[in-house]
Amino acid sequence: MRDHKKLRAFTLADEVVLMIYRITYDFPKEEMYGLTSQMRRAAVSVASNIVEGCARKTQPDYIRFLEIALGSQRELNYQDSVANRLGYVKQEISKESEDKLHEAEIVLSYLIRALGKP
Repeated sequence: MRDHKKLRAFTLADEVVLMIYRITYDFPKEEMYGLTSQMRRAAVSVASNIVEGCARKTQPDYIRFLEIALGSQRELNYQDSVANRLGYVKQEISKESEDKLHEAEIVLSYLIRALGKP
């Protein structure tokens, strides 16, 4: 069984979860069941799918869960873009969050490629 804690992709995903919870804390209350919930679920999904993939016995299963995580990561990137354009994200952390999300996506993409998925 693989140790997810040793993966840079997981470390970044975990950091993103905490960052998204902090960012969405100040979103408008009417977004509680909308964008706030969607962003939090997508962020947790990325990290959770990496963890679950690491527990899989076969390489194809592992890669499949990483691909699901990547899909959630891209979903989160879009949701962050929407939140920024709506003015929900504080200006001083907007660029920092965008950079962290981009880095997380790149690292996860490279991990999938390194495991043999083009």
